[in-house]
Amino acid sequence: MLDGEELGVTSKTVGQALRSQKPEVMRLVGTAGNFGEQIGLSNAWAANVIKSVGNYGEVFERNLGVKTPLAIPRGLNQLWDSGGIQYAAPIR
Repeated sequence: MLDGEELGVTSKTVGQALRSQKPEVMRLVGTAGNFGEQIGLSNAWAANVIKSVGNYGEVFERNLGVKTPLAIPRGLNQLWDSGGIQYAAPIR
């Protein structure tokens, strides 16, 4: 889910991501490599998760974010390149 957020893949754009030619996106959504198989899942496992619930940012904002009753700002839960500490190892 963090990789999806870093790569700009959201629940709304996962269809586009499946047609992407970017190697990182292709590995994430399972159109290149066999990472899913290596861990006992389908190669589309990450695409299925993101399509179903969204990337990390979408899930955070929907359940905890400033527009929810909890109104928690992302703060340190932002991606590392946005001032937070969230970093996902690349899928390889």
